[in-house]
Amino acid sequence: MKLSQLSAIIFSILPALPAVAHEYWLSPLNYQVESGEKIAAHFRNGEEFVGSTFPYLPNRLNRFEIVVEGQAYNLSPRAGDNPALQVPAPGRDGLVVVLAETTPSKVIYEEWEKFLSFAEHKDFPKAEADHSANGWSQEKVVESYTRHVKTLIATGTGVGDDAPTGMTTEFVALTNPYDADFDGQMKVALFYQDEPRADAQVEVFDRAPDDSVTISLHRTDAAGEAVIPVTAGHEYLFDAVVLRPAAAAQTGAGYDPDQPVWETLWAALTFAVPQ
Repeated sequence: MKLSQLSAIIFSILPALPAVAHEYWLSPLNYQVESGEKIAAHFRNGEEFVGSTFPYLPNRLNRFEIVVEGQAYNLSPRAGDNPALQVPAPGRDGLVVVLAETTPSKVIYEEWEKFLSFAEHKDFPKAEADHSANGWSQEKVVESYTRHVKTLIATGTGVGDDAPTGMTTEFVALTNPYDADFDGQMKVALFYQDEPRADAQVEVFDRAPDDSVTISLHRTDAAGEAVIPVTAGHEYLFDAVVLRPAAAAQTGAGYDPDQPVWETLWAALTFAVPQ
């Protein structure tokens, strides 16, 4: 079966997502593995840290890489693999970082209030005024979005450090939750176009061992960093969104209501804190 046929079949049976905020993340089967065991992870999309899994489709990704000791390796699973990531762990202890960037997708808000609710939730209070000033339709708001996701996996002791990877937007872990001396304070830096994002909202999803999820909001400081308390035995998803006018958006006579006028770029980081 051709890749295009596989893509069409898979995405035709997936339920249509409504025009509201949905997170997208890398979901490892195990955050801690021993040297030589298998590292496996799903792509997930959903709300409140609960979501459906998605197979690997190469035409849906611009980047899919694994970083070991600072060295990035391209990942090329078979089309349709689910879990999307299935590779042997390195034969030595270390912090493994898996990252992915998606190709653009499109969502249409057919209710103006839903777009305003999304913009408010993701902390973009000027979106309504900017939208109106540009003369864009409130009856149909077309948005393009991309995902920029990372996960932290420990091989053995998990010793090592995260680092910027050059994704358009991304979290960088400044502390290692698998480190034996980790003190429960997860420090991260948030980047956009290789620059720190100061005073940006970070939404934190905290899954307890009983699968209950709590959600809290935090902000980066002037250096684009945030320190967030975390709990042993819990799994975490950090999420931050950039909302910006679409690069090709037009105003006046050139405006086309069927083309995206907004772009969202979603950064996500997942990890677990050992007991």
